Amino acid sequence: MSSIQRIALVLTIIGAINWGLIGFFQFDLVAAIFGGQDSALSRIIYGLVGIAGLINLGLLFKPSEEVAREPRPEAR
Repeated sequence: MSSIQRIALVLTIIGAINWGLIGFFQFDLVAAIFGGQDSALSRIIYGLVGIAGLINLGLLFKPSEEVAREPRPEAR
């Protein structure tokens, strides 16, 4: 996994936590930290989380790496 994908994953997790807080408690953590939903900084964070989600969408279609297995000893 590349550095950009790791950063995107962290931003997506932050976004998921924020949406969970909104859904369960009607509390927008990003807006509370950065000065409301309409502030420029909050909108930048929301935009970055959205872009991160799109980047992570590519992970769904990335083939998984095969696990290297030791050959089994033949039974005699």
